[in-house]
Amino acid sequence: MEEGKSTVRAVERALDILLCFTTDNEWGMAEIAERVGLHKSTVHRMLATLENRGFVERDRVTDRYRLGIKIWELSAMLSRSDDPAVIWLPEMERLRDLLGETVSLYVRDGMERIRIQAVQSNQAVRRVAPVGARLPLYVGASSKVLNAYADPAELEAIMSADSWPASIDRNQYLQQLADIREAGYATSVEEREAGVAAVSAPIFDRTGKLVAALSVSGPASRLTMEKMREHAPLIMETAGRMGTMTL
Repeated sequence: MEEGKSTVRAVERALDILLCFTTDNEWGMAEIAERVGLHKSTVHRMLATLENRGFVERDRVTDRYRLGIKIWELSAMLSRSDDPAVIWLPEMERLRDLLGETVSLYVRDGMERIRIQAVQSNQAVRRVAPVGARLPLYVGASSKVLNAYADPAELEAIMSADSWPASIDRNQYLQQLADIREAGYATSVEEREAGVAAVSAPIFDRTGKLVAALSVSGPASRLTMEKMREHAPLIMETAGRMGTMTL
């Protein structure tokens, strides 16, 4: 029994190491050890194993680690014909071409949201949205959409979590979510990032379940509140069309 526990713990530690690369693309061994809270000797052994299997690779000059080819091979398997992030890509590109701004797709994962797909704006001054980024659930248009249409029990868990800022007035926030449900979309101006604005709409599957948030973002100087209200019907229309493509 103890051996089974040890094996699971080893897997958890290896995954914690790999998850470091969701926030930065290169890490030193000591940095990883500090990040995951493990001894350097333990991290060294695990990195050696992950490197041997191709999940990480070490730069022999800088002695820093980055993701290996096996990660990319695994990620390539996500691009199946039934993967929504792939199925929805043409609609996202169409929306980008119509509005001229960056289009992103977010899903909720625990107490965070993850950008699972993005189409960058072609304009010189644009909002760059890296795929795979994990962001907080309490700020941003897409976060408010994911919360507004969440199951009541899920929303309660989110707002009761230690990571939820005490500075956010509960009643005001709940009213804001109710307003979003009535309007069908959410907006944000410099809530998470200075100089950036966004407008987001929910994507529901054929059963009416929320599956993702479709977001359009760009410089606040260009994506004004008036412009976001003007774009909202097209974004909601696109989100509705995307929802009909789900199985």
